[in-house]
Amino acid sequence: MTISDLRGLAANPASGTGNPSSSPLNPKQKRTWRSYSVYVGLALIIAYCLAPFYWMIVSSLRRTADIFDNTLLPAPFSLENYAKVFDGSTMFGQALLNSLIVAGVTTVAALILGIFAAYAISRLNFRFKSVILGVIIATSMFPGISVVVPLLRFFTDLGWINTYQAMIIPNLSFAIPLAVWNLTTFMKQLPFDLEEAAMIDGCTKWQAFRKLLLPLAAPGVFTTAILTFIHSWNEFIIALSMINDPKIQTATVAISKFTGATEFQAPFGEQMAAGVIVTVPLVIMVLVFQRRIVEGLTAGAGK
Repeated sequence: MTISDLRGLAANPASGTGNPSSSPLNPKQKRTWRSYSVYVGLALIIAYCLAPFYWMIVSSLRRTADIFDNTLLPAPFSLENYAKVFDGSTMFGQALLNSLIVAGVTTVAALILGIFAAYAISRLNFRFKSVILGVIIATSMFPGISVVVPLLRFFTDLGWINTYQAMIIPNLSFAIPLAVWNLTTFMKQLPFDLEEAAMIDGCTKWQAFRKLLLPLAAPGVFTTAILTFIHSWNEFIIALSMINDPKIQTATVAISKFTGATEFQAPFGEQMAAGVIVTVPLVIMVLVFQRRIVEGLTAGAGK
């Protein structure tokens, strides 16, 4: 740097490298920018995830003649699609009841079997315990379509086609591994000292399990119940393959079999309305019990 440059810098300090306006962002500005970036990212993710559901609601509230409109809000507002869903011709009310029966029985049975299996795996010592747990979770990896043909043949020989058990038993094959895996992970985090102290005080092993361990495992049980119920409620391929009687079919199958006024007309409005009816209870349940679900999923993450 020459002497003339130094003189110019002394005459005009703002033009030097120390100009605050040309300096990088200070820590506070960085934090503010990062916060805005996080909010923008979350907004984009939420919009991406909820856009199909929002469009389903909007489409369900349009008239049949306006079903292909691209407006963001239905104009005019109409409930004719919901009226058609429950007019009796689709038997959708019975289908909802069937879904509730299948999902409810599957959830209860999976929890009962899963709790005892998880207790044995997490609390008892026996050989090949890790292998058994791996086999249990591996059974849930088979896609439903791969077992449809064998099950269809087997249930036909048993006379179980068009029965509830034809849907409940296959659902259990996917629900029980989920329940066992979640509950085993949760019960492993519960200290053994509590059971030992209870048995020292006179409790049997069964009493310690029922009065001490099971209440402590309630968050994990509750979370498993919700996840199992949602999985069974949304199941489609097994119910479609095993049931052809409209009186026994579940809601997901009933929606797929909606027909229009003519052979080549697709009842998009009615299907959208039925989809909203099937989805909204699950959304409400998750929103109401989201704290329990998070507690159950994150239990055991840290001591």
